[in-house]
Amino acid sequence: MAKKDILLEKKGEIATIILNRPEKRNALTHGMWKEIPSLIEEVDNDKNIKILILRGADHTSFAAGADISEFKTLRADSGGAKIYNDATHKAERALANMKKPSIAMVQSWCIGGGCEIALACDLRFADTNGKFGITPANLGLVYSLTATKQLVDLVGPSQAKYILLSGRHIDVNHASRIGLVDQVFNPEEITEETYKFAESICKKAQFTVRSMKEIIGLINSGQTEDDDYTEHLRTSSFDTEDYKEGVQAFLEKRKPNFQYS
Repeated sequence: MAKKDILLEKKGEIATIILNRPEKRNALTHGMWKEIPSLIEEVDNDKNIKILILRGADHTSFAAGADISEFKTLRADSGGAKIYNDATHKAERALANMKKPSIAMVQSWCIGGGCEIALACDLRFADTNGKFGITPANLGLVYSLTATKQLVDLVGPSQAKYILLSGRHIDVNHASRIGLVDQVFNPEEITEETYKFAESICKKAQFTVRSMKEIIGLINSGQTEDDDYTEHLRTSSFDTEDYKEGVQAFLEKRKPNFQYS
């Protein structure tokens, strides 16, 4: 059986998308970009899955960017670039807009397109070998507004300019200091700690988890006041079995057993 460059694995309530080209530092091919939205759709539609982890196949790299070897053919001119860019945009948007939460588990290299998909995840955990960079200035290309906004929302306009205009790589300490990375772990513990955190999210009230993720997305899109939809999300929570269970568990001084999926 031929090796697949991108894999979807499910274990319990956690799904994992694995970038599986370790011999190329998991550089993303056009085919991999195109496959990501369908994998995200499968995860979102699986009632047994509560959270997604995105990672590289091993500790040597998360993703060292898009596969530049394809650029002379698939991105040789503006026409080909438009087709290629459409695939990257759809992959990034699918990750950013999925209903369920996601974590990018970054080991070592997270560059260019790899950083783009890590930014589209809700959280980024990295090991102490993490190296980050977004390097369009090294290639003479321009990133989309939506992908750039993901960076600006996390680190602010000044740091975004530092990263994008310089094309420099930054280490995990710098990335953590500016808010690009949420937690840093030693290489030998990052896998266990990432999945342990994911399991803790699975134990929370899922209507709350998904609704708060959605509301934060609306805030990032510029919404500043409640509307009928956000008020609906808020008031609907009081009718869920999880709300009743959460209150009862608090009164009985025990951990809640949430059942919503």
